[in-house]
Amino acid sequence: MGNLLCCVQVDQSTVAIKEQFGKYQDVLQPGCHFLPWCFGFQLAGHLSLRLQQLDVRCETKTKDNVFVNVVASIQYRALADKANDAFYKLSNTKGQIQAYVFDVIRASVPKLNLDDVFEQKNEIAKAVEDELEKAMSAYGYEIVQTLIVDIEPDEHVKRAMNEINAAARMRVAANEKAEAEKILQIKRAEGEAESKYLSGLGIARQRQAIVDGLRDSVLGFSVNVPGTSAKDVMDMVLLTQYFDTMKEIGASSKSSAVFLPHGPGAVRDVASQIRDGLLQASVDH
Repeated sequence: MGNLLCCVQVDQSTVAIKEQFGKYQDVLQPGCHFLPWCFGFQLAGHLSLRLQQLDVRCETKTKDNVFVNVVASIQYRALADKANDAFYKLSNTKGQIQAYVFDVIRASVPKLNLDDVFEQKNEIAKAVEDELEKAMSAYGYEIVQTLIVDIEPDEHVKRAMNEINAAARMRVAANEKAEAEKILQIKRAEGEAESKYLSGLGIARQRQAIVDGLRDSVLGFSVNVPGTSAKDVMDMVLLTQYFDTMKEIGASSKSSAVFLPHGPGAVRDVASQIRDGLLQASVDH
């Protein structure tokens, strides 16, 4: 119906190319336009001014001979004031952009090692964008943004890189574990040393208390029982402790068998040996 009435409609964010007898005449903006076909006017086509995106996957080789797939995302759009150039000068816009992307990536990546490619992906994207902007502006297109969205090394290389990272992390973990065990052993040794020190201190105090108690017992017994000497008191104390010890050994269910020379003279023999040792030590000094 629009063609019969010589009226055409151009949608928003779109321009139309007007021709007369096959020759470029004008660019029609969005809206309704009068186009008398009887005078040779016609629409050659429409051109979208919307932002478009093209993802380009390029395989290339790095400086250290690793094959990688670089994925570049190109965001571009036609310029309204250069719509005639965008419509007439390029027949395959996406193919043209892809060719420039291949050229720049395959010229930039082989100069870098694999690790540098990951680190300098923004510089690669900027180089692609500059080259595209310079080339596509002559055809009526604007390059809005260029992104390097993915860098995929060969599968074997990727597996090797993962193994290297895993080995490094395991080495760090092993060092940390060894350091923790070292600290634990040091703390355990310090605890044992402190425990032995306190145990020795307790034994020393116990022995001092025993000596003090024996001294008090000997003095008290000598005062209360006239005619007894310190030797008699010590013999009696030794005999009492001897029988107490035998009682404890017999009463304990977990004690091993102990064979001692048992008899009425055993305590006398023990006391005699102690006294002889003390006297011998006094003579030597």
